[in-house]
Amino acid sequence: MGRLLLSLLPLALASTPQFPNLIVPEVSHTFYGYPDNDPPGPAISYDCGRGLTAAGTGTYADPLTFASAPDEFDYCEIIYDPYLRKYLRHEDYCVQCVTDWGNKSYHIDVWTGSNWLSGDDDQIACEKSLTPQAQSQSVMRYPSSNLTVDVTPLYTVSVDESCEVIALCNVDHVYPDYNLDN
Repeated sequence: MGRLLLSLLPLALASTPQFPNLIVPEVSHTFYGYPDNDPPGPAISYDCGRGLTAAGTGTYADPLTFASAPDEFDYCEIIYDPYLRKYLRHEDYCVQCVTDWGNKSYHIDVWTGSNWLSGDDDQIACEKSLTPQAQSQSVMRYPSSNLTVDVTPLYTVSVDESCEVIALCNVDHVYPDYNLDN
């Protein structure tokens, strides 16, 4: 039994990140959704196990989609965003993020939802109201799975019985002063 455990030790160490809970400061945050995705809709670039559709509630088991530059984060990497109190997974490509990363500036673009109905200009206005000052937030790479989470959707859009579109932007569910050290 002891030899078996020792023989598995290198495998266990190889899957452990070198810098768990690594805090990355000065990360720019922007938001995108159905109306301003390219092309419009919920399609994403990388299949991380749930197909090529943006999704997620923000838990560790169901991280919310984010886009970034290909070399800025690993494909399918899960990070923790204290500004949103959500886990995010790198599942999409962001043109502006590539430009920013060329200047070694971190930038993430976070999916706001819905993946079946566009919120049009209302959703874009919501995304702008969720966006903090550039390079004002931090994220955590290789996070533990037990950090505080707010599963409230950033933006919801639905259609009622009379075919009226109902939209809600949850700007009161961002945490610009949340301290990862506490």
